[in-house]
Amino acid sequence: MKRRFAHSADHGAPAEISVTSLVDVAFTLLIIFMITAPILQGGIEVEVPEAVSGPLTTSEAVVISIDSDGQIYLEEAAVTRDELEGSLGRILTARETQDVFIRADANIRAELFVQVMGIVQEAGANVNIVTTPPPS
Repeated sequence: MKRRFAHSADHGAPAEISVTSLVDVAFTLLIIFMITAPILQGGIEVEVPEAVSGPLTTSEAVVISIDSDGQIYLEEAAVTRDELEGSLGRILTARETQDVFIRADANIRAELFVQVMGIVQEAGANVNIVTTPPPS
């Protein structure tokens, strides 16, 4: 017994995916992620000094940043010295760690750095200074 199949003149769209377009989109996304990844690392532009140091040990730590203009940031929020004193105690109480990392620009006044370090010590936290490794 012979089977008959209906044949139509219109075969419709091809059932294959254009690999070229797929690769173009993948490379475009890769380039976008490569450009935006360094921006996402930290919202505050700080040129930290070079020194030999160990790696950061905890993700729960509090980060205080001081930019080249002397503006103090607690996490990502700009604060004054007085606001830092009040807010730091509340944050340390809420978190399990007592580690505070200070990311200070290499070009700030030493007086400001020492004042911030004093505020951190008065709050009972462990002071850690963020640096970049020297070039090899």
